[in-house]
Amino acid sequence: EAHVKRFRMEAEAAASLNHPCIVPIYEVGERDGAFYFSMGLVDGGQLDAVAKREPISVRHAAELIAKLARTVSYAHEHGILHRDIKPGNILLDVKGEPHLTDFGLARLAETESTVTRTMEVSGTPSYMAPEQAVGDNARVSGATDIYGLGAVLYQLLTGHPPFAGGTTYETVRLVLDTEPRQPRLLNPKVDRDLATICLKCLEKDPQRRYSSALALAEDLERWLKHEPIRARRTGLVTRGRKWVRRNPTSALLVASLVALAAAIGAMIWKSEFVHRPLATGIAVLPFENLSKDEENAYFSGGVQDEILTNLAKVADLKVISRTSVMKYRSDLERNLREIAKTLGVSHVVEGSVQRAGGRVRVRAQLIDARSDAHLWAEQYDRDVADVFAIQSEIAQQIVNQLRAKLSEAEKAAIAERPTADPVAYAYYTKAKEMDLSVNWEGDEKNLNQKVELLEKATQRDPNFALAYCALAKTQVDLSSMVGEPDSRKHLELAKKAAEAALRVRPDLGEAHLELARYYFYAGVYTNDYSRPRDELAIVRRKLPNNAEALTIEARIGRHENRWDASLANLQKASELDPRNDEIAFYLGQIYFEMRRYSELEQLQTKRAAESGTLDSLGLQSYLARIKLAQGDPVAAQSLLEQVPLDYSPGFWVWDIRFTAALYLRDYDAANRVIAATPAKWADFAFGGQSASWAEGQVARARGDKQKAVAAFAAARKKIEAKLGDEAKDAIYLSEVATLDAGLGQKEQAIREARRAVQLMPIAKDSLNGPTLVANLALLYAWTGERARALEQLEIVATIPGLAPTYGDLRFNPCWDDLRGDKRFDKIVAAAKAASR
Repeated sequence: EAHVKRFRMEAEAAASLNHPCIVPIYEVGERDGAFYFSMGLVDGGQLDAVAKREPISVRHAAELIAKLARTVSYAHEHGILHRDIKPGNILLDVKGEPHLTDFGLARLAETESTVTRTMEVSGTPSYMAPEQAVGDNARVSGATDIYGLGAVLYQLLTGHPPFAGGTTYETVRLVLDTEPRQPRLLNPKVDRDLATICLKCLEKDPQRRYSSALALAEDLERWLKHEPIRARRTGLVTRGRKWVRRNPTSALLVASLVALAAAIGAMIWKSEFVHRPLATGIAVLPFENLSKDEENAYFSGGVQDEILTNLAKVADLKVISRTSVMKYRSDLERNLREIAKTLGVSHVVEGSVQRAGGRVRVRAQLIDARSDAHLWAEQYDRDVADVFAIQSEIAQQIVNQLRAKLSEAEKAAIAERPTADPVAYAYYTKAKEMDLSVNWEGDEKNLNQKVELLEKATQRDPNFALAYCALAKTQVDLSSMVGEPDSRKHLELAKKAAEAALRVRPDLGEAHLELARYYFYAGVYTNDYSRPRDELAIVRRKLPNNAEALTIEARIGRHENRWDASLANLQKASELDPRNDEIAFYLGQIYFEMRRYSELEQLQTKRAAESGTLDSLGLQSYLARIKLAQGDPVAAQSLLEQVPLDYSPGFWVWDIRFTAALYLRDYDAANRVIAATPAKWADFAFGGQSASWAEGQVARARGDKQKAVAAFAAARKKIEAKLGDEAKDAIYLSEVATLDAGLGQKEQAIREARRAVQLMPIAKDSLNGPTLVANLALLYAWTGERARALEQLEIVATIPGLAPTYGDLRFNPCWDDLRGDKRFDKIVAAAKAASR
């Protein structure tokens, strides 16, 4: 009876948890005298089996445990302990996301459980905490689960559990009486900070472990972001005292071996030190052009770019991308310590280039910016034809000085010449320099000039793979600036260039990167992102420090419901390229889409402070957007009052102004914003919709049905030209459906909106799918189908993606048809709770 009671209690406890990383319990029951429960299916495998098939990287291990720690924190907040965390109870789905299962030993934390007492020792010996090993149920707490997480992390980092004896008894004795071996001794790739985090979880005394699972998750996330961790390494004296208390009879023997231990320890320290890179990151600053001919500025820039590119091929180094270092030009006064602090690095490289006739002089120096110590400097005087050898030698010297590991493949990649044709290389470097003159809004003329230069480079040298790669990227950039059918034409030209690069160099990481970029943008039309993922897997091996690859991977993840992984990738990309506006945009966007508004505000404010733009109109406008999402249109309007109406850096500002006026129900102000919107943005400025759509919204909110119908009809006329004959584009189809609802075409609108959701369900596209469901809810509301509207709205009110924000649900007049219904009020409250 006690076992039955335990079974029911623990199954019901697990069933009460509702978390995406906890395998759900659907039913608990009895049949023919046997008790059972049914649970969700996770199509993947157990963590231990997956790790045996393919070793998990140190970083991936930390990411998994950080997610699981947040999952355990959720269970603890609901008063439930797991008490049997081990690799076999962690399932990885097909996307690699972890799921915690088997709460077979779980209990309500606040309950003095008589059930659990039926077992002397609850847990799996190799992963159980000391308090479990001695059967001390009174001391079992959240710290017990933290120990289990630490044990799993130890297993992933080293390939072994922290303790494993020949029998259960021996294992329990090891758990109680010995300390786990340093993870770094079993796997040199584990750095000191991560080892410290792991060993803090495995402290014998629960009070010395992390105070909560959330604290563990946050410390792992700090490590993943290369920030200082909170855990502190256990000192030698402390470790010795603990050992002596557990082994008093051996203490005398140990004392006699101190000298020998010190010698061995010194050897180990030296070994670790030799293999540990001295740098936390490196930035290659623009080289000074000492040539009289200004045309040689491109040549100087090319030298710096190649050195930076070569260093970025070394997995053991964090190298800041070119976009972020180019603002620190050599003709400006440089404060290396401040530059290094801003970029998050310890070392910088400076240099100069002088070309005269057929000779070139390159000088480079490596500086530790923390102390201003010049670690290495060299001057090279050679023929211009030897410039590639110079660049490779400089990169090699820097790697050696920083004691970074360099594989044979990386060494070969650094030594490879991009081209043997100096004229082709000149075209290429000039084209690369043009990247710095293209603004965020896009300069089509500059990009077309860049295409011409790169085509000349490939005509001069048909085997110039990097020039083909640059050409492919430029064609993708052009595709995003023009309408159909020109957009797809540029995409196909991008594919052609990337494939040309691969024909020349099948193993070139940059070529696979450009093919991944092409497939990603093509995936917008097909909603198939498997091809870019395959290419990015190759890029990760070839270009481990490439911020662009991380950004593309993050953008794919937003469509595939991999939000946490996408955020981590963008954070890493931002570390590698902290001044890159595109990365900053997507990082801000994902915070917004994940409803993490407070963090987004901190991010934008910090970035503005670093760039000296805290008073900028752009920041005020962006902060207004955040306030609108948080449900504070008054604060948003107060910010916007500081921004003149003629301030127009992009279409997004007009959408923010319009939304603020709409939420405040200042319809005259909303119409003034519509009228002032520049014509070039009028067709898509309002949440991707046209000015006519915005006019219809205002008229409908005012109750002016005739004007609303006229505006919606005009908007439909504009958009229907974008639909193909078979109307297969889900987003456009959904927009048309909403307009048809506004025009009173109920049946047609519902049919179109449902079809759009079928074409692009949330399961297929977690970024855009919520928009289509929200549009379906909106047209149900507009056509009197209140119950159906609420059913659809409940699906998207709290999830990430392009879904309605709390502010939208609370203040947008478009939802007025649902106001006054308690079910709608509950949905709005849930959306508010989901906002952070």
